[in-house]
Amino acid sequence: MTENYLSTDVIIVGAGPAGCAAAIDLCRNGIDVIILDKATFPRDKCCGDGLTTDALRILDELGLRPESIANWNAVTDAIIYSPKGERTVLPLPEGKGQFAAIAPRIELDHQILELAIAEGAKLLCPLGFSNLEQFEDFVRVETTDGTDIFARYVIAADGMWSSVRKATNDGIEGYRGDWHAFRQYFANTGPNAQHLTVWFEPDLLPGYVWLFPLPGQRANVGFGILRDRDHRLKDMGRLWKDILARPHLREILGNEAIPEGTHKAWPIPTRMAELKATSDRVLFVGDAIGIADPMTGEGIAQALQSGRLAAAALTKAGPFDVSKAESQYRLSLDKALARDHKFAGQLQSLLTSSMATELAIKAANMNAWTRRNFARWLFEDYPRALVITPDRWSFGALSNDGAYQSNEREMTAEDNELLFIGENK
Repeated sequence: MTENYLSTDVIIVGAGPAGCAAAIDLCRNGIDVIILDKATFPRDKCCGDGLTTDALRILDELGLRPESIANWNAVTDAIIYSPKGERTVLPLPEGKGQFAAIAPRIELDHQILELAIAEGAKLLCPLGFSNLEQFEDFVRVETTDGTDIFARYVIAADGMWSSVRKATNDGIEGYRGDWHAFRQYFANTGPNAQHLTVWFEPDLLPGYVWLFPLPGQRANVGFGILRDRDHRLKDMGRLWKDILARPHLREILGNEAIPEGTHKAWPIPTRMAELKATSDRVLFVGDAIGIADPMTGEGIAQALQSGRLAAAALTKAGPFDVSKAESQYRLSLDKALARDHKFAGQLQSLLTSSMATELAIKAANMNAWTRRNFARWLFEDYPRALVITPDRWSFGALSNDGAYQSNEREMTAEDNELLFIGENK
């Protein structure tokens, strides 16, 4: 043992949504946690910034408040353009909480981390992971400043290029992600840029272009493409210029829109079936397990959920039963996420065709019922593969409330009380 060392119950490498969700639940169960991250917070994270219904419900349960994020923008509908340019408006339920929102990751991740710290997690940053050594009853983690940290378990939440996974020799050689995304913020966007908008451009399928509006006439604008499609060989910077010059996109963005800062690109891993979820006393979560949705590239909800599942597995197994921790985590991942991940991958292969994409959007646009329910399915109001997994069927599964519904009810009751008092004055 070195002179410079620390000890804890669980070391979490990575202070993003997956790691912080795990930390919050572990701390609430009386388990000591150290979070290790090489960045200084708040820090930016390349992302579309969109939050699905599933992500919002988890954030609500964790205790994150929308008002803590200055640029939080609740979404009430989505506009989709088919490969032929046909416009479809998908409304989300009204008066039942929030079903979609946009929140810049520089703010969102910082606030989730603050919640973890408030629950008792100890943050060490900027401090990187260097190596680990596993023993029968504990793990020793070496950090980049020479500190050794001893713990019962490690949760690896350190992204697609996971240093922890490399240290356990459990990666996929040469793996560079399945999706590649590209985004830039814009200011002074036009009046048509106030809705969440998605374009299924024929040359990008099954990828797409997005515009996610933020307060103050700002927007997160970007595109995602599969690496194994023909357009992967193009320079993404040139492709970005080409996309911004397309008249039908520029009409929505607005001719006076001004790009902010530099554009950024990042890989998105969707190889959940191929990446090991555990390695003895190490549990992988979020992008470190390739858990993003293969159909859309969305990964925040999946990251949050995997972090919580890892925390639950360790809580149930206790400090010494490593086999139980591994099996519990793998089983919970399979039940909660693996089937939907596989189903989304199958859908992705269909959306490579312009014709199939057109037919899917036409089916969604048949009537008010199909538009509303397609929107709920698209924004992960319920599991992707719910219809083919009867064990998850339950009454009301397709009509649940959104997130932060309790706040709306409390406000409504308070307003009614004020009205009652006013009438009796």
